[in-house]
Amino acid sequence: MPRPRILNPHAVPVAGHDTHLEPVDPAHLTAEAMRQRFNQSAAWDAPIRGDAQHRSSPDMQAAAVLVGLVQRRDGLHVLLTRRTDHLRDHAGQISFPGGRAEPDDGGAVATALREAEEEVGLARDRVEVLGQLPDYTTVTRYVVTPVVALVHPPFELRIDTFEVAEAFEVPLSFLMTPAHHRRHVFHWDEGQHQFLSMPWRAALQGNEYFIWGATAAMLRNLYHFLSR
Repeated sequence: MPRPRILNPHAVPVAGHDTHLEPVDPAHLTAEAMRQRFNQSAAWDAPIRGDAQHRSSPDMQAAAVLVGLVQRRDGLHVLLTRRTDHLRDHAGQISFPGGRAEPDDGGAVATALREAEEEVGLARDRVEVLGQLPDYTTVTRYVVTPVVALVHPPFELRIDTFEVAEAFEVPLSFLMTPAHHRRHVFHWDEGQHQFLSMPWRAALQGNEYFIWGATAAMLRNLYHFLSR
């Protein structure tokens, strides 16, 4: 029996925090350090690859997301979106800009850049692609390639309000600190499933963003990549 979708992740109990893991060294979270890390990278298998039961399914669809690292005065920030509530897949969830691959995209990088431009109006000439993380398979049957890139200000976002409710940024240093990663265990009749969350409260607006599921998993894979 397939695992049911988790409709209310906030209600799933927290099993623990990963305070035993060291944060990524701040010296490794600069633009130049990120360039060097991706240039030097050898083949690597991420520890979290998603929903294994769907990987051999014939109806899997390719997708890509842009893990955009915006250069700000206080360091790199990750560009994220909150999906609108009426979407069929991942409604209301926090995600990277991205989506399904089109036949004429020509690869994951092109898909990620096109989707970021369509969803939040991020101009391609402001994006410096660094590399890719291993694919992540979602319960909604997407094989998602995370494309990591530096985003160079100034830029102006133009949000597609049909798909995106808002765009916001979270400091990369916060997300690369496992003490902020919470592990949840979801139980159902056939077994259990563990997922991560990284709640972020924006200081100025006071809004809380519940980063979880595939987005949190890909961020955790980025943490492992930068900690190697």
